[in-house]
Amino acid sequence: MEDENKVDEEREIHSHKEGKLTKKMRENPWILSTFVLGVLALILLIGNFGGMTGGIITGGVVNEGVAQDAVLNFVKSQGADAEIVGVEDDGNFYQVTILFQGQEIPLYVTKDGEFLVQGLTPLKVAPQTAPPQQQPTEVPKSDKPKVELFVMTHCPYGTQAEKGFIPAILELGDSIDASIKFVHYFLHEPEETETPIEVCIREEQEDKFLPYLKCFLEDGDSDRCLTEVKVNKAKLNTCISSGKADEYYAADSALSEGYGVRGSPTLVINGAQSSAGRSAQAYLDGICAAFNDAPEACSLSLDDASPSPGFGYGTTSGIANAQC
Repeated sequence: MEDENKVDEEREIHSHKEGKLTKKMRENPWILSTFVLGVLALILLIGNFGGMTGGIITGGVVNEGVAQDAVLNFVKSQGADAEIVGVEDDGNFYQVTILFQGQEIPLYVTKDGEFLVQGLTPLKVAPQTAPPQQQPTEVPKSDKPKVELFVMTHCPYGTQAEKGFIPAILELGDSIDASIKFVHYFLHEPEETETPIEVCIREEQEDKFLPYLKCFLEDGDSDRCLTEVKVNKAKLNTCISSGKADEYYAADSALSEGYGVRGSPTLVINGAQSSAGRSAQAYLDGICAAFNDAPEACSLSLDDASPSPGFGYGTTSGIANAQC
């Protein structure tokens, strides 16, 4: 009977938020195209839509019907409920327009049906000047810096940041007021379920939060980590079902919007956005620059390799500044 109760608790924890993503996406149409294109872009970057070779066309030309079927099957395989609006020949590409939650989204596929691209920019036309990026404000100093990292639970760059951030804040300990908070929007469906779990553990079982997070960052297996870290699941379930989780998240969202957060991850130190890198050493240096008198921990040498995006504790030699 005890095992059955535990199973019921876990089911409640992971089913309480079902259906909310669709509702929020309908209320915020801009999320729809961002979600679809974001999923496609991520998959394309890691090479799941055909094997890249030295050229654009890797085989024979397929007809429009084959191309549109390839696009539709791929989009649906990523969990998007879409349908084809139309397809037309566009020179070296087919333009395939899909309908997703009332939004028409044009996608381009190479004529061999192997690759997707998000859009075409004619080289003979001068591109429009991109809007200026918001520059991080100079971080003010204080005796005890307030350090807030804003992320999404399943943003690969948010998890990348957490893996560098946690070692740095553990070394600095009580000399800083550090926290991990959540941005005011979702782009990945599991976040609707995982965010309440993490925010409840953070607020009501604080000693379990970083151990749980370090475990979760290994492979994203929440169930395993709840058990391994010995999170009180009954207390967690009550936090979620009572609406407390929504209140905690609303507070994070208000801060995120107030700071002008526009991506996951965003580091805020003493109320100002910081451009610190994502290795443990980079976070340590960025935070230590905000002290009036830096503590001894600021002289430590930590890992200066940027963690890999996503789950797992690998490293990357790439530029670590992408956001969701």
